[in-house]
Amino acid sequence: MKINALNLFCLVVIFLCLNRLSTQQTADLNDLLRREHSLIKPYGGSSAGIPFWDFVGSTIVSNKFVRLTADSQSLQGALWNTIPVDFTDWEIQFQFHVHGHGKDLFGDGFAMWYTKERNVLGPVFGNKDHFTGLGIILDTYANYNGPNNRVHPYISAMINNGSLGYDHEKDGINTALAGCESMFRNKDYDTFLAVRYQNYKLTVSTDVDNKNQWKECLSVENVKLPTRYYFGFSAATGDLSDNHDIISVKVYRLESPRKNEQIDHSLIEPSSASFPEQKELVDAERPSTAWRVIKIMFISVFVIGLVVGALYVGYNIYDKQRRTKKRFY
Repeated sequence: MKINALNLFCLVVIFLCLNRLSTQQTADLNDLLRREHSLIKPYGGSSAGIPFWDFVGSTIVSNKFVRLTADSQSLQGALWNTIPVDFTDWEIQFQFHVHGHGKDLFGDGFAMWYTKERNVLGPVFGNKDHFTGLGIILDTYANYNGPNNRVHPYISAMINNGSLGYDHEKDGINTALAGCESMFRNKDYDTFLAVRYQNYKLTVSTDVDNKNQWKECLSVENVKLPTRYYFGFSAATGDLSDNHDIISVKVYRLESPRKNEQIDHSLIEPSSASFPEQKELVDAERPSTAWRVIKIMFISVFVIGLVVGALYVGYNIYDKQRRTKKRFY
């Protein structure tokens, strides 16, 4: 009896300790949650809008989701947080649902943004081109079938300082930092994506397999992003379409290992040390300089040969006619 009582006592103590630890972790996580940047049901808005959020274009709000585009052609819609982020390290987790009637053809996709500009509709999945900041693009339609093409749906990250344009014809391959295939479309269960930016490292993870666990999609070191930018979401349809729904957004402020840096983080220019490597990808798809020179020389020799041949044939015809005339006279 004493042994059983002792075992029971130990089990109770262990249970209480684990319960306290779990409660403490939940409390800590809730302490990190920034509600002014989050979107949680019930949204608490009215027909006039949602607190801390603007929506533009084709976006509509229901009790269950914010629909950036309906499953209809030629739409653009966006949802933007109205409060700039004033902390350096963060994580954003959002639940989404991309679905539609198309089985083989559908598009175009949507994107999560952390940018200087907001509320500007445009050609890059509903957002402006030449943006300044970070774009996480969830592309559902493959435009490019050349070298280094991807299997879609595809998730990629792009850093821009305002000087770069997004190349739809190549699915943004020439400006993507990294990416992964992700079959997130037309799921009958919840799908999630997390973007973590901490100590100049960008990590994107997905939970789209109904396993309730994160799977890393991409990780990039030496990424520089400033504070005072805005979170947002946008989507677009063209000849092909889908419903692009944002269901919830949770933003957490993370402990910053660089909190003692003596710099103004709002003045940092968006950049990444790995971006120049992607420039080599674009150049690799183009003919080399040596090949272009050889090609030009070959064409030049061919043209000169044609001209010389034509002159030779013409001279022979002229000479033959001249001799015939002499014999006639």
